[in-house]
Amino acid sequence: MSEALRELADYLREVKGNLVDSAVVSFGELTLVTQPGTLIELLNFLRSDSQCQFINYIDGCGVDWPGRAARFDVVHHLLSPRQNQRIRVKVPVAEGATVPSATSVFPGADWFEREAYDMYGILFTGHPDLRRILTDYGFEGHPLRKDFPLTGYVEVRYDDEVKRVVYEPVVLRQEFRNFDFLSPWEGTDYVLPGDEKKSV
Repeated sequence: MSEALRELADYLREVKGNLVDSAVVSFGELTLVTQPGTLIELLNFLRSDSQCQFINYIDGCGVDWPGRAARFDVVHHLLSPRQNQRIRVKVPVAEGATVPSATSVFPGADWFEREAYDMYGILFTGHPDLRRILTDYGFEGHPLRKDFPLTGYVEVRYDDEVKRVVYEPVVLRQEFRNFDFLSPWEGTDYVLPGDEKKSV
């Protein structure tokens, strides 16, 4: 299988080398890296070329690399049933920059791009309905970014007095933050709840 992927990578470099920054076969998968300006042309070629025929859109996602100038990767996974091959197309995107939506080529990319927008804040131009899909409409931030705080910015609870869900700033109560890092085999210097009846 990896030999067929190497042949496909060589074919893509030869025929559409101007659209592909790199083509690498690793872990039994072919990964193509392209730029936002050439993404749609490359996806159209991969779908319609007789040697490729990647007609199935499997999924798409975002990846966060905070130390990189182009902070995000937009990743599209495609399948060619005729060739029995999978391919990954990656596009590096800087924070605040835009990437063209793949929905013009693969309509099934719609919700995957909405998820990448919601979770990472990646902006897709030409998307028919780019809005949040997993978080609430009033949610602040993008929770899968590596700089997003683990506690979040607000907590949600149902308030019985006002009979609705309310949002409040996160409060870290210190009485719940005392940790015992001893090994369970070493035991503790204090009596654990429930052990007071234990015979010595």
